[in-house]
Amino acid sequence: MLLQDVAPKTTHSLDLDELNQRFADVHPIHILAWCLENLRPGLIQSSAFNVNGMAIMHMLYQIAPNPPMPVLFLDTLHHFPETLALVREAQKLYELDLHVYRVPDADSRESFAARYGESLWKTDFEQYHYLTKVEPLQRGLHELGATAWITGRRRDQSATRSHTPIFERDKHGRLKINPLASWTRQDVWKYIMRHNVLYNPLHDRGYPSIGDEPTTTPVGAGEDERAGRWRGMGRTECGIHL
Repeated sequence: MLLQDVAPKTTHSLDLDELNQRFADVHPIHILAWCLENLRPGLIQSSAFNVNGMAIMHMLYQIAPNPPMPVLFLDTLHHFPETLALVREAQKLYELDLHVYRVPDADSRESFAARYGESLWKTDFEQYHYLTKVEPLQRGLHELGATAWITGRRRDQSATRSHTPIFERDKHGRLKINPLASWTRQDVWKYIMRHNVLYNPLHDRGYPSIGDEPTTTPVGAGEDERAGRWRGMGRTECGIHL
């Protein structure tokens, strides 16, 4: 029944309140199936290849879209080696239509430092994340012709995400889909284990949420899942989802 809706001519015609109510208690794979049926072309997955994104990627692979949906990955030039290895492995396994975006005037951590200074994340947090994430994301969404994009955000990740809807609009008017919004961390890992989904080995070493290597630390017992992101900087978001 979920796949019988008439595809909208534009995402702006969608009633987001109705959609959020309709899909409130629906398994994420059915949310994704509806999106594939109703929002293509123009639908992409934006993924940092954290465990949430891997769960979504696996669900999409089960639905087997043909041609495959574009996956946008932001190469900040500061990722853990384990993250980059996972990207390569996932691309091969799922035959991803992968599109990598980065700052246009650097191609390594060393060239980035030479152009913008050492430890820019410490000296100018906003500029660092604008250069490595915000601008490349918006450029990628524009060049890929995205009218809707899928993220891995969940309400239980942090206080700033506690009211995340399944369907919303970003500040540029694109439809933003958070199919795991109502799932808990336990729900995601249950899915990962049940289906033997690839995941970053850093998750087994105390990193529930993995960002850039210089700005990500392990999380202690009782801390929020994203407490290890930008520790001591008073931030839990880089700017992409604000």
